[in-house]
Amino acid sequence: MQTFSFASGERKFFGICMIIGAISLLITFLTDDPLNSRFWSNILINGTLFTGVAFISLFLYAAKIIAYSGWHTQFKRIMESYYQFLGVGLVIMFILGLGTVFGFHSLYEWNNEELVAKDPIIQGKSPFLNWKWYMIATVILGGSWLFIGRQLRTLSLREDKEGDSTFRIHKRMKIWAAIMLPLGGFTSAAAIWMWLMSLDAHWYSTLYGWYTLASWLVIAVAMLILTIIYLKSRGYYPHVTREHLHDLGKYLFAFSIFWTYLWFSQYMLIWYANVGEETVYFQNRLENYPVLFYANLVINFILPFFVLLRNDTKRKKGTLVFVSIFLIIGHYIDFFLLVKPGVHYTTNKILAMSGGAEATAELTRLTIPGFLELGTFIGFFGLFGYFVFRSLSKAPLVPAKDPYLEESLHHHVA
Repeated sequence: MQTFSFASGERKFFGICMIIGAISLLITFLTDDPLNSRFWSNILINGTLFTGVAFISLFLYAAKIIAYSGWHTQFKRIMESYYQFLGVGLVIMFILGLGTVFGFHSLYEWNNEELVAKDPIIQGKSPFLNWKWYMIATVILGGSWLFIGRQLRTLSLREDKEGDSTFRIHKRMKIWAAIMLPLGGFTSAAAIWMWLMSLDAHWYSTLYGWYTLASWLVIAVAMLILTIIYLKSRGYYPHVTREHLHDLGKYLFAFSIFWTYLWFSQYMLIWYANVGEETVYFQNRLENYPVLFYANLVINFILPFFVLLRNDTKRKKGTLVFVSIFLIIGHYIDFFLLVKPGVHYTTNKILAMSGGAEATAELTRLTIPGFLELGTFIGFFGLFGYFVFRSLSKAPLVPAKDPYLEESLHHHVA
């Protein structure tokens, strides 16, 4: 039975990453505009990104239980460790929620009374766009994910101790998984609308929730591939073969195509309708963030499509590492584009209303991630990695008594 040892070098690495992140956030706060929009938006980008990776890992884990999937069983502990981060992620989102209650930040136009008083459209959306719904999305909806995740983790560890040859424990896991899928599907959309889509308060899209979920899914699979390959390099998972990596590579390829399908569908429908209230969302990003707008599509679609299209590339560690790293960077850019334009728009309006023309001019120049954005991302990555590796060290790395383990050990792709 393999047990993962969280090495001191790994602790030091993640610690250094977190220090870089803390320093970056401190410098951002000290050099920011009067509303600290860069500071809070950087927290929002990374908070939603890594909380989303934790959530979608739980969702994928539940889907595999319901689908009687067995090939992933050897490395399911990694997926369990990913969704253990939900607790930390929801604390971060709770802090952002407190900001809407007590006015720590001005990320959301709907949370500024002066702007809302002059805007009948936002007034019409106020039954949903308010701090109460923000806290409900974070505490109650997010808390339900965390609760189910804890139940599945407890049952998984119980299998290790008691065995489950009669599938007694696994049947209970299926019940929780069956609850998680519809609950997570519906509530995650509501949370995404609140956390991210409401940054552009006049705009909405029925595809937005799916689009963001697809982005989370690609990042989660890319991180899963990198984690497995790293652990194999340390001598763990000797029975995880190229066949398992091939299936993960297919996931990476397929979900990248799915993300692109949603990206194109959302863009095409809005462009074709040519309704000003909707097209302004893409107009802002095309005119003010052209480099990132096109880089988003190139990195997240064209690169994985042509690299992973061949069957053999999905079995090569070097290729998978290369594509996974670029997709994580690419989808960070995606989240940057989801957050920053709306925050800049709102902050400019508030500063202009208060006569802060000079600060407004400085704010509009930040149209690509800078060193402080990169440093903040590194810090959150370190925080996520630390909790994942700590969770891995608390249970057997391979669930020896899982009833589907044999299927995973003999997994073969024709």
